Amino acid sequence: MTTPHDTTPQYPFSAVVGMDDLRLALLLNAVSPAVGGVLVRGEKGTAKSTAVRALSALMPAVDVVGGCRFACAPDAPDPGCPDGPHGTGAAEERPTRMVELPVGASEDRLVGALDIERALSEGVKAFEPGLLADAHRGILYVDEVNLLHDHLVDLLLDAAAMGASYVEREGVSVRHAARFLLVGTMNPEEGELRPQLLDRFGLTVEVAASREPDLRVEVVRRRLAYDADPAGFAARWAAEEDELRRRIAAARELLPGVTLGDAALRQVAATCAAFEVDGMRADIVMARTATALAAWAGRTEVLEEDVRQAALLALPHRRRRNPFDAPGLDEDKLDQTLEEFGADEGTGGDDDPEPDGPDDGPGGGGPEGGGRPPQDGGPDESAPGPELPHQQEREAPQEQPAAPEQQESGPTPEPAEQSAPGAGGEKAAVGATEPFRTRRLDVPGLGEGADGRRSRARTAHGRTTGARRPHGALGKLHLAATVQAAAPHQRVRGRRGPGLVVRRDDLREAVREGREGNLVLFVVDASGSMAARKRMSAVKGAVLSLLLDAYQRRDKIGMITFRGAGAELALPPTSSVEAGAARLEQLPTGGRTPLSEGLLRAHEVLRVERMRDASRRPLLVVVTDGRATGGPEPVLRSARAARLLAAQGTASVVVDCEAGPVRLGLAGELARELQGTAITLDELRADSVSALVRTVQGNRKAA
Repeated sequence: MTTPHDTTPQYPFSAVVGMDDLRLALLLNAVSPAVGGVLVRGEKGTAKSTAVRALSALMPAVDVVGGCRFACAPDAPDPGCPDGPHGTGAAEERPTRMVELPVGASEDRLVGALDIERALSEGVKAFEPGLLADAHRGILYVDEVNLLHDHLVDLLLDAAAMGASYVEREGVSVRHAARFLLVGTMNPEEGELRPQLLDRFGLTVEVAASREPDLRVEVVRRRLAYDADPAGFAARWAAEEDELRRRIAAARELLPGVTLGDAALRQVAATCAAFEVDGMRADIVMARTATALAAWAGRTEVLEEDVRQAALLALPHRRRRNPFDAPGLDEDKLDQTLEEFGADEGTGGDDDPEPDGPDDGPGGGGPEGGGRPPQDGGPDESAPGPELPHQQEREAPQEQPAAPEQQESGPTPEPAEQSAPGAGGEKAAVGATEPFRTRRLDVPGLGEGADGRRSRARTAHGRTTGARRPHGALGKLHLAATVQAAAPHQRVRGRRGPGLVVRRDDLREAVREGREGNLVLFVVDASGSMAARKRMSAVKGAVLSLLLDAYQRRDKIGMITFRGAGAELALPPTSSVEAGAARLEQLPTGGRTPLSEGLLRAHEVLRVERMRDASRRPLLVVVTDGRATGGPEPVLRSARAARLLAAQGTASVVVDCEAGPVRLGLAGELARELQGTAITLDELRADSVSALVRTVQGNRKAA
């Protein structure tokens, strides 16, 4: 959807307090859209959306061909424009558009849709443009991009990379230009983007609320002033906004003349190699960013400080090797690399290392440019020094509050046993073994949940298994079924000529089968019977591997732990597997084994989640040796709790952690009560020989 036009002024970009990195990254993309967009990561309530929306008011107006729905430039119209060919009609000037992509948007809403009925009956390419067409030569903003369906993210990033959008339906295709500034925001607590998608964003910034009382007071003061009188507040910042517009326009004009010397380019390449980023996209983005930084500072030559700042913006999200790695960059290593590869050749010219003065860098505050945009304004403030914006609060995004588990019973430097009331001896947390690739555990039957990669489901994407009348808007057309439905009525409809007379009732959409994401609820035994250090390390390694598998299959996950006198919901259902890994790392062990309490807590969690999202099917994964020793009649209560879960049709897997030469088989009995499957830790591995033998034996019996 496009931003609605009303009389309320946008919150001024220059009035945003703090967030230097975010504002700089947005401005650099405004100067050079070739940088590739910005991904903004941060906790909720940090004004991410406010800053992004405020940028649109700073962008220069664009000239478009009158009547063109695809915003073609009059001096260089798109030769393949669906509304073309364009003549020499009058041009129109309009503000730069800010288009928002809702998380729940359909594929047709994003890329546009063809009128299949007219295409079949008249042979006409009747095309309704989507959001990508609306965003051409403007800004496309995706709030909560990590919650967007994968296939939409793929389409979005492909269009951003190619500068064009392609729509194809049963052999009918339309192409149009789609070049835009892509900005995405996300809260990491709600799940991460896949690394290959992260790499498609040019820059990334971490945003966190300041812990300084004075800054927080200023944020509240400005917001209240804006809410009370938006027009008056905007008027007070009009001069700063005009200055930013002037600087953006000046930097755009200067950009083609900026020189990226061999020395600076060598530093770019050396930095990317030193941090072992994959592919060459990082080198290209860094080079473009450094060039934009120089233009923003009013210089025609890229300096070492530009390369450094470009690395801090372009590389952190490309350092992730798995979903449990936090984005970040070792700045000491960065400085060492820049010094090593810049000492001999230099990047600042032969005559003057600071040709434009100390305040002309991207973080300076000189009156003629080179400084960060005014933000905390006021007559009492002095201009900021040459310190780069990233240096001011460099460590802030990395500060994490201690989790409740860590505060209460987290790991200590030295393993030590503690006493817990009613729980027996408690042992400190132990580390997990290295994760491994697991077997796919899925839910039987055919679901209709969100697209994912675990269980079979009817989805919008996948292999075609049949056809049906469309419910609402037509999805993917099933051409053969449509023709078959229309063919018997051609004589009655008075068909003349080769065209097929198609009515709305004839249309059939394809029924597709793909994979869905599930809710994987882990119930982990942390009692004394699991407390042997090597054994618990292996158990944690197995759960960590299952968490990684859940991330790759786009599941939601939750975690319940039980030990001592009861069970605890250590992680409410979420899309953030990082949170699950953190809880697992801090998990201590010890005490009795209240298995029934863990199962009953799982029953309650699943009941609530069914009310929230009935289409997402659950998979219960119980990690235990099957012992039950906590509470009255523990074995009987555990069996009853298991049968209660089975009666609800909950798919379950019991990961048998029993070790030693003598095995009681209690985990297998629990799996039978749950009407689920029991597998050992060894069988959980995808390359397990014992799992292969079991599969072969099962196939032989079936034959």
